[in-house]
Amino acid sequence: MKKAIIGLTLLLAVQTVASQHLPAYQLFNKNGREVNFGKLVKRAADAQVVLFGEFHNNPISHWLQLELSRELAGKKGQNLVMGAEMFEADNQLILNEYLSGLITERNFRAEAKLWRNYETDIRPLVELARERNIPFVATNIPRRHAALVNQRGFEGLDALSEEAKLYIAPLPIEYDPELPGYKAMLNMPGMPGHIGPNLPKAQAIKDATMAHFIYQNLNPGGVFIHFNGAYHSNNFEGIYWYLRRLNPNLRILTISTVEQDSVFELEEGNKGVANFIIAVPKTMTKTH
Repeated sequence: MKKAIIGLTLLLAVQTVASQHLPAYQLFNKNGREVNFGKLVKRAADAQVVLFGEFHNNPISHWLQLELSRELAGKKGQNLVMGAEMFEADNQLILNEYLSGLITERNFRAEAKLWRNYETDIRPLVELARERNIPFVATNIPRRHAALVNQRGFEGLDALSEEAKLYIAPLPIEYDPELPGYKAMLNMPGMPGHIGPNLPKAQAIKDATMAHFIYQNLNPGGVFIHFNGAYHSNNFEGIYWYLRRLNPNLRILTISTVEQDSVFELEEGNKGVANFIIAVPKTMTKTH
């Protein structure tokens, strides 16, 4: 009886301490086992492509992107390549001019199509690339062309000039409408009657284009770390799926971000969405 009371007392003490501990995040492997940041760095350094899936307004995602990039820059030097969904392919020239010091940041900001959270979330990555002389690739399709697919399907791209087609994946685009991620887009809650059959195709052309520019800019013996919304690589679909079609032997590591009421254990529904999963409290503040 005495041992039982002692055991119960210890359990309550542990629970009390845990309730007072407020971790900003917890890192898990795909099976839901806790891992540390060093394990992630080691695995990322051994990959050819790292797809870092973020929540666009989540500060933990962006902080860990920066810290992982710093670690990889230290290990790989100029064999590291960085790239992001947040830059469209037709902005590569101006991005290169800024990274090489040819133009000022003021001119870069004025002429590039920067996201509204550039200052807080994206700029630190760009500045790291600039300081370390690391290539940074604008991987995304121009948004006007993604909108064209949403309006007219893939056929709408056929009317583009040959110059315009340089900024998208080679046509025709391979597309599997049965992929769960694309099918789910047709049943998104809160938008009945506003989703047409071309919306998943617009997502696919983004995924295919990002995969195309990642693959085109791989550095032999190096690592390409790519920053994208988690939905672009979750469940080994999206960009991952298209990269596998370009080269089934690529060593690809995926990272995803999830929000949970508690981060002490990975929820069952979040297991398996990526090789590494960053669990963040739902109460975490947003950057925008």
